[in-house]
Amino acid sequence: MAKAKRILYVSSEIFPFLPQTDMSHIGRHLPQAIQESGGEIRLFMPKYGCINERRNQLHEVIRLSGMNIIIKEIDRPLIIKVASISAARMQVYFIDNEDYFQRKPLYRDENNEFFEDNDERGIFFARGVLETVKKLRWKPTLVHCHGWLSHLLPMYLKKVYRDDPLFTHTRVVVSLYNDLTTETFNENMRSKVIVPGLNNTDMEYLENPTALNLTKTAVQYADGVIMASPQKADSELREYIKSRNIPVLPYTNPQAPESKYISDYKHFYDQILRTK
Repeated sequence: MAKAKRILYVSSEIFPFLPQTDMSHIGRHLPQAIQESGGEIRLFMPKYGCINERRNQLHEVIRLSGMNIIIKEIDRPLIIKVASISAARMQVYFIDNEDYFQRKPLYRDENNEFFEDNDERGIFFARGVLETVKKLRWKPTLVHCHGWLSHLLPMYLKKVYRDDPLFTHTRVVVSLYNDLTTETFNENMRSKVIVPGLNNTDMEYLENPTALNLTKTAVQYADGVIMASPQKADSELREYIKSRNIPVLPYTNPQAPESKYISDYKHFYDQILRTK
């Protein structure tokens, strides 16, 4: 891993702030391995209400907070908090907003109903991360997205921020988990996603905002895809990924004894960064 590499990790889940899953496990251990092999990293995740701020020693970063994200003409303040994983010498940045991330359940209410504003939560998270990275003045070589909440970020990066010097030539890898399958988002999602620099043809799949079509949108703007779930992807999604003719890394169990997923991921990063 060359020292010049700067990897931005954007994840729906990171351990120990959330229970251990494949996603949260990778979100915790992969960045540490990259950092220890000479890379620079930044980590972002949502500040869900179930994350105990006192126990995890979260604190607000005043110099990064104070921006507003506008969704459908409504301004919502972007609050940035930070905590350390001391054993790994890593900082995690948290995207927070009272309307979107104070509730304790992650994606569903007490009746197991998908939150009606999950579309807006994904928009706020993706845009909040990119605006914060701009404020940090940190230029990533590669962005690695984990989980559906990050699925809009590749499109925003490649279309809205493409002329920003910080994101020139930044590559995007999307890890696909089985975190959403049959869910449907608000029918007006596409009109909420749009900002200057985007038009409807850039997000054609969101005309019908299903979980599958959100994933297709992420893949559409990705430079590489990692199959991060042991379950086989939907056949329509597999065909779409194939049609994109981009590198694909098959699933490796990250929690298996002697798993070599970290070295596989490093080689995959190298492959993506070599691709013109």
